[in-house]
Amino acid sequence: MHFEQSDLLKALPKQFFASLVAKVNAKIAAGDDVINLGQGNPDLPTPEYIVTAMQQATAVAGDHQYSAFRGEMRFKVAIAQFYLDTYGVTLDPATEIAVLAGSKIGLVELPWALMNPGDTLLLPNPGYPDYWSGAALGRVQVEEVRLTQENDFLIDYTRIPEAVAQAAKLLYMNYPNNPTGAIATHEFYDQTVAFAQQHQVGVVSDFAYGAIGFDGHQPLSFMQTPGAKAVGIETYTFSKTFNMAGWRVGFAVGNADMIEAINLIQDHLFVSLFPAVQDAAIAALQQYHTNGAVAQLVAVYQQRRDAFVKAVRAYNWEPYVPKGAFYVLMPVPKGFTSATFAEMLLTSANVAVADASGFGDAGEGYIRVSLTTDEARLVEAARRIGALPVFQSGHASS
Repeated sequence: MHFEQSDLLKALPKQFFASLVAKVNAKIAAGDDVINLGQGNPDLPTPEYIVTAMQQATAVAGDHQYSAFRGEMRFKVAIAQFYLDTYGVTLDPATEIAVLAGSKIGLVELPWALMNPGDTLLLPNPGYPDYWSGAALGRVQVEEVRLTQENDFLIDYTRIPEAVAQAAKLLYMNYPNNPTGAIATHEFYDQTVAFAQQHQVGVVSDFAYGAIGFDGHQPLSFMQTPGAKAVGIETYTFSKTFNMAGWRVGFAVGNADMIEAINLIQDHLFVSLFPAVQDAAIAALQQYHTNGAVAQLVAVYQQRRDAFVKAVRAYNWEPYVPKGAFYVLMPVPKGFTSATFAEMLLTSANVAVADASGFGDAGEGYIRVSLTTDEARLVEAARRIGALPVFQSGHASS
């Protein structure tokens, strides 16, 4: 028998990262020494104190049972304390926090939970590809908000047509930004709250890289902005801050109505997370300010950024220097598209990067380099790229 996929599945966008992984793996299987700078998968191990907390929690019999549907209250209390200590934001653990199996789940399920088919969702372009997956699953109308280097990849609310703003129900934003590494300012977040209030738009702040800021920049939480909790929520993941990508744990905080919608849809999809994972996450949050592991991680990424930027500047390839996250956005040389240049780097230099047009057509003209490999390999990748004819010819500027 043949079982055809549903129309809903057929409407999903192509999984950008899956195709990238397949290309890289094929090269590696052929025996090539590929330097993979294409994925945002942290390469360093989870800090030992978190691993130890997990090991201890797995021995607790109570953690072997189903978790509370909406997450363990002790975890929510730890999240609330973390936001108070780190950002000065007060949260009610019972009504303003939702536990997520990684922030991607929350971002993808929100259009189901808060929108009806045909409602308008504002998405940043370029932006995290799975935002579009959530839009497809929710069968909502997407209006893209273009981000430009001239505006430091911040949303320019004056460029959103009034009719679009009036129709919008939700707006997604992401700072520190993937794929650009841009960070938000207090002024920008004030503008965001004003826009949301004026047009009755719910705001979803994707704070996946919230701990990773360079050159002394401490990334701002949207929740720090006066009025933010009234208009939106923020999602947070342990994947980047604590190198816990495979653990699949995160949370959302903020507006109680939006949090209740997330909790309600998850009541029907999940029975929360393995309680031992929640206990390990509690340990991560409680030692965020005292352990030093996060500060050390940020220092490593900044050293890697600085080494790569220095190496490519040696042959006049000028990046958009990121202030946060762990990516470097590089302009594509003349005569190439983002896709053809990324393909050439893989085939001719054995360097894998992300074609930034995969994050939306506003990413055309750039590639994204991930800093999730060691400094020596980043410098070697820069050397391989610089040895290509396009950079030897002196006509590499975009």
